Amino acid sequence: MITTVNPATGESIETYEVLDANGIDRKLELAIRTYRDWRGSRLDQRTQLLGALADVYENRLEELARQATMEMGKPISQARSEVEKCASLFRYFAKAGPEMLEPRRWELSDGGHAEGRWLPQGPVLAVMPWNFPFWQVARFLAPTIMAGNVGVLKHASIVQGTAKLIEEMMLEAGAPEGLFQNLCVSSDPINDVIADTRIVAATLTGSEGAGSAVAAQAGKHLKKTVMELGGSDPFIVMPSADIEQAVEDAVFARIQNNGQSCICGKRTIVHADIYDNFAGRFIDALKAVEPGDPMDDDTRLGPLSSVDQRDTVIEQVAAAKKDGATLLFGGEKLDRPGAWMTTGLLTDVEIGSETGTDEIFGPVGQLYKAKDIDHAIAIANAIPFGLGSAVWTNDADERERFASEIEAGMTTFNAVNGSKVEAPFGGIKRSGYGRELAEFGLHEFMNLKTIVYPVG
Repeated sequence: MITTVNPATGESIETYEVLDANGIDRKLELAIRTYRDWRGSRLDQRTQLLGALADVYENRLEELARQATMEMGKPISQARSEVEKCASLFRYFAKAGPEMLEPRRWELSDGGHAEGRWLPQGPVLAVMPWNFPFWQVARFLAPTIMAGNVGVLKHASIVQGTAKLIEEMMLEAGAPEGLFQNLCVSSDPINDVIADTRIVAATLTGSEGAGSAVAAQAGKHLKKTVMELGGSDPFIVMPSADIEQAVEDAVFARIQNNGQSCICGKRTIVHADIYDNFAGRFIDALKAVEPGDPMDDDTRLGPLSSVDQRDTVIEQVAAAKKDGATLLFGGEKLDRPGAWMTTGLLTDVEIGSETGTDEIFGPVGQLYKAKDIDHAIAIANAIPFGLGSAVWTNDADERERFASEIEAGMTTFNAVNGSKVEAPFGGIKRSGYGRELAEFGLHEFMNLKTIVYPVG
């Protein structure tokens, strides 16, 4: 059995029965049967389903937002934004998807021509995390529907209520039974699911460890994977920046989703010329953020997703201090039921140390002083991750250098880094590989079939 827990109160929410081997087999058999029909669906059928799904998400917005907040603690205002973003993603693929699937044509040197067609491949397994429980699934689900594939979800145990709702909403939108199914299981049977011949590929958003395990098993069975793993993104501020706005965004980057986002700035790197001015404002603003009821519209920081996650961050702060870092303030457990802690900020973090290269998945930031642009780039790249990055500068030459030299899948200027439905999303190094969103995400699990026609 899996029991979900409200991290704001520590109280149990609901208990779910875990599928046994026979239950998993029935789900996979339904997935492959559904795929055999869905792969031949017309593009207008797929776009109509995506539009209907967007309507369902919008019509049930408040219910869905409260579900996410109740299960993993994110502030309700951010939960609403997450649900709205899912709807916008479904509408984006409904509108732009057909053009992305248009055949390609190449003229051949012998006078003939070749055509490239994007064809579906089958049921795809998605192993998804709890931190954006609707969005992470939507990011997989929208292109799965548009491609003519079928989705099988292994969601995080702590958001099983959310997973159940997503499956329910698919049917409400008119999806055929089996087009999308949730496997309510622990991690134990996932190797067998990946090995099963009815699963053709896998995608995972989560930790390095989980990614390595899934990728290894998929590789053993010659199945393609897409991995979106951890990140310790740099948030760089240069002298030409709007300091006031940069401070505001730097704080949000540390407290968004209660500090539990892979792509928000965890390491704030500030040019020496403006360091004192920026640091004073940043420290005051981050320290002033008070944890509050995540169901309150005005709350900016709720509990972490679980007591275990909170305790992991507390242990990381203690290890950082032993590692020689200075804890300027906070980073403390609150004495109340639930998974509560305060914001915190570390300085004097040695480049290349365990603290400097680890990902702290909570509302505790790191602050660095950079001597110049070369030093800022060196600090930014001195980690095993390469997911996102944010840079505050109005200097065109600096922007070009940062865009070219930061080792990351994404760089955003003068804003908090975030995913855009129209642009590819993904990382490099130990942050994973492959891309989601836009046409790149749609094509990841499709067969680009080449058809050669002779002359005449």
